[in-house]
Amino acid sequence: MDLTTILGYLSGLYFIKPDLDSATLLRTTALVHAIDALLCSLIASQRGRNQQTWTVAGLLLGIWALGILFFLPHKEKSDKIS
Repeated sequence: MDLTTILGYLSGLYFIKPDLDSATLLRTTALVHAIDALLCSLIASQRGRNQQTWTVAGLLLGIWALGILFFLPHKEKSDKIS
């Protein structure tokens, strides 16, 4: 198993189209992960999560980070003054 096959399965693109060539797979994965990072950033800020952490997670893990973020509950903001 080579790197492009592993990348194809981890990105989920091989589940959609298993006969992608390496160049198309790399370009598509980069684009999809960039969009996933943007979505993770927006959703994390809406749900009270750390925006930078989830942006990096979306960039590295793609759809898997987005899926995890959807299942996490909203964080309550504490307005306590000590």
